[in-house]
Amino acid sequence: MRLTSYTDYALRVLLFVGSTDEAVTINTISIAYGISKEHLRKVVHALAQSGYLHTTQGRNGGIRLGKPAETINLREVFENLENGALVECFDKATNTCPITGMCGLKHVLQKAQSAFLDVLGQYHLSDMINNPRLLIFVKQAAA
Repeated sequence: MRLTSYTDYALRVLLFVGSTDEAVTINTISIAYGISKEHLRKVVHALAQSGYLHTTQGRNGGIRLGKPAETINLREVFENLENGALVECFDKATNTCPITGMCGLKHVLQKAQSAFLDVLGQYHLSDMINNPRLLIFVKQAAA
């Protein structure tokens, strides 16, 4: 299983923003991670729409967490950003797989996805940002 770049970038943004008390800019995050500002704008917008980030425009503006890091559950973030269908047959409305009724793989993949989501559900953003090296990286990138 692989996260989409979109979700990967979203998690990185949350880590960066959650590792500092100061408002940060998309430009700062873009430089730190080597991700285009246009991609980050879309990600930040979606995270703000979901309440994970609070954005302020203007001279003293920037991006901050929209809620405490200990309340941002990684499974919820993942489920908000990903469509959830690991394979086509998981979605009855769009499934066109000709072997759906006779294939046993679907059940194995559903169990695997469920286990993946269960593990994500055990962690919050605060669990990920307690790394002093990450804090140093963020502070250096913001300088």
